[in-house]
Amino acid sequence: MLRILDARTGEPVAATPARRGLTRIEARAPGPDLTSLRVLLTADLLARALELNGLQAWPTAPGQSPDLRAAADALAVRPFEEAHGPGFAETGVVRVTAGAADPAAVGEGPVMAVAPVVWTGDAEPPLSDPVLLADPTALRLALLSVPHGETATLDEATLKRAAERLAGWRRDVAGWARGPSRPVPEAVRTRLTEAWEDDLGMPGVLAALAAAAADPAVADGARFETFAYADRLLALELARDLGTVG
Repeated sequence: MLRILDARTGEPVAATPARRGLTRIEARAPGPDLTSLRVLLTADLLARALELNGLQAWPTAPGQSPDLRAAADALAVRPFEEAHGPGFAETGVVRVTAGAADPAAVGEGPVMAVAPVVWTGDAEPPLSDPVLLADPTALRLALLSVPHGETATLDEATLKRAAERLAGWRRDVAGWARGPSRPVPEAVRTRLTEAWEDDLGMPGVLAALAAAAADPAVADGARFETFAYADRLLALELARDLGTVG
């Protein structure tokens, strides 16, 4: 069961009510900046995690600016509806906000508080800056590498390291795909799901992938299937380079 830390109570709670049905995820992203982008990314991860558990998720994000939406599209954040419209029978709602004190985060249901993103050095670049979007998946990985409740510190060197890590994983995945397929080992699948079901623990998911990649007991085909499975949540295009490794 996916559990999240409710910022209003400080206690872990189930992300969905006991009665199965549609869970609305309301992202409150106040401005066109990196912190708002992180809010949308966290809400996207929550929706993906619920769907991996066979549940229905309906992401909404009122008041998105065009620049924020364009940056979210580049980071593979799926489209959010602008408002809570009629015609959907939701059984629960989770609000994802930039900080626990967001006055808009009222009503029933838990609140996920997303910590700010700090750009070191010069002033934070606009979301359309080529430095940020030269490799959007590297920016996505850099944000996933920090728990959503902790401040994420970014700079060009951080993005470069994330891009290098992605390049290595994509190269490995392309190589593993040449061997016979094998199922995801149950112990690896358990470690992955336990990580993301614990308040969307993305650093734990990334650590589980790194461990599977380095474990000589895991066959190449199983490594490939493990990374492909996890990428349904991570959306890092880990299989992008298939067919390019000779």
